[in-house]
Amino acid sequence: MEKHEKHTEDNRTMYYGKDDVWVYRTYAKPLTKVKPILESAYLGDNNVIFAMKVKVEVRGQAFLPSFTEGDNTLVVATDSMKNFILREAANFNGDTVEGFLHFIANKFLNKYEQMTSIKMSADRIPFENIQVAGEQGFVDSEMVYRRSYNDFASFMVEVERTNAGNVIVSHQCSVSDLQLIKVKGSAFAGFVRDEYTSLPETTDRPLFIGLNIGWQYENPEEGIDATEGRYVPSEHIRDIAQHVFHQIASPSIQNLIYHIGQRVLERFPQIGQVSFESNNKTWETIVDKTGDSEAAVYTEPRPPFGFQGFTMTQADLPHE
Repeated sequence: MEKHEKHTEDNRTMYYGKDDVWVYRTYAKPLTKVKPILESAYLGDNNVIFAMKVKVEVRGQAFLPSFTEGDNTLVVATDSMKNFILREAANFNGDTVEGFLHFIANKFLNKYEQMTSIKMSADRIPFENIQVAGEQGFVDSEMVYRRSYNDFASFMVEVERTNAGNVIVSHQCSVSDLQLIKVKGSAFAGFVRDEYTSLPETTDRPLFIGLNIGWQYENPEEGIDATEGRYVPSEHIRDIAQHVFHQIASPSIQNLIYHIGQRVLERFPQIGQVSFESNNKTWETIVDKTGDSEAAVYTEPRPPFGFQGFTMTQADLPHE
């Protein structure tokens, strides 16, 4: 008889949970303790609308019988998980999405002893202030906000029960769908030319990129809230990317994301790793610049599209 390897909790994939839990909490604690950086005007958030799309993944060896025997004795229904997240959102007193995820994960572990680890993730749903006419010019409305469909931030916090208590074992952050066009000041030349090459070299082109940026703290326990000044807002990461794109004349997207990574790691020594996924959506030229005119006409590029991936750590910074 063939002998089957016995699975353990450490090497078996086994979890369940609930996704697309839309949380709209109003008047959360304002985020105010943000350390300013040169590249960003962002100093915090009033958190009047604290909105996110949440996902919870639950793990625990006690749930094995629900898979193998159909025994749901210890199963917490995912509908109950949804209700748990929504109702406990009213009790959250923190000021960051990471803090909210940590808060809910601890609540789950403390409530249900059959759960041994909880992975909570969320996409922040951005709402922007609108401006209205005031007595001395335009001011932010305190009641009306505009839903943004631009780039957004995502966060993941995994908390595990141990003999020493609940500990954070993983903490990851990202900003996604950042789309930037630089109309001049980018180049791409010096690449391999052979019988398969049809792309012309260029010393000055409009460059349209899509960019996802992820980062992890050196210590996953850091950055859960802003009280100790170690929190890194996603807005700062976004603004650094925009600032560097404006500042440097890049010979390639690869070189551009390298310089963005260097700047992020310089500004935030508490970040242990920063990663990039980028793609090239540069417009197709229809009418090029002529004479002294800067005017040109472009259209959407045709697929396929180029892409890049890159990861950097503090070791990539120059050291004296």
